[in-house]
Amino acid sequence: MGRLDLSAQRVHKYASQLMKAGRLRQPPPWYETVGSVPPSARLVRPVMQRPQKAGKKASRLFSPVKVSYEEDRLRWEYFNDHPWELARPRVILEDDGKDYQRWDWGHALCQPEEKDVGLRGVQEWQEKQKAQANRPINGEAVVQRQKWLMRNVGLTEAAAYDKARKELYRTRHAREIENRVAKEEAMAYGAFFGKGPLEIGMDLEDEQYANWLEWAKNQAMLLQAQANSAYTGNESDESQTSISDPQQEELQLVEDDVPASRAGQTARGGAAVHP
Repeated sequence: MGRLDLSAQRVHKYASQLMKAGRLRQPPPWYETVGSVPPSARLVRPVMQRPQKAGKKASRLFSPVKVSYEEDRLRWEYFNDHPWELARPRVILEDDGKDYQRWDWGHALCQPEEKDVGLRGVQEWQEKQKAQANRPINGEAVVQRQKWLMRNVGLTEAAAYDKARKELYRTRHAREIENRVAKEEAMAYGAFFGKGPLEIGMDLEDEQYANWLEWAKNQAMLLQAQANSAYTGNESDESQTSISDPQQEELQLVEDDVPASRAGQTARGGAAVHP
């Protein structure tokens, strides 16, 4: 194994030896042709590609270029600080990418206070909010607002991020108060609301815990039965053995008076439960 098979190249030589020994009476039809045009002595095919050096790195000419945007870094910072933001329901819809033409991110996410911008500033915000009412208020709004503050106001990345996220907090806080007040008013007029997400989750958790408790009881009974079947000691049980120690005898008398309930032990002169 591993040797070269040269039988095909020596076929003309073998045929000549057979004819000389008288094994072949006449030469084969290919005898003259193979003798005039012998097979090639090259046993391997030529390499079609030039080998590369071992230490040379492969060319990255045809590798895809890594595309990165400024918003990617800002999104990573926001969602890294707010991991539960991704759990909020949102519409997964591919847009046209022209939100910067449709929404004015110079418009604050929340209504400014009158002491900061005055009454005229509050009125201007309310007028502009009517045209921007459909603007989404979520993590992406914080990213776009932060980028606008960095480019137009000249704030640093940390300052713009702090300002944008605080505006989001105030907006959500105001909406939560409005929803809670509306729910309380509706309940006062007799409206009925079903279970919330937290209550449904607690019910599912209690159901799984009850199933696990039943399974644990069955497993404990099975293990106890296996232990009893494998018991090869004395026939008398440990619970029926006589107690020679008087202190242990008193503890056994007290042990029966401790029920497994929230009421606890009945008061009988302060008898010790533990030695």
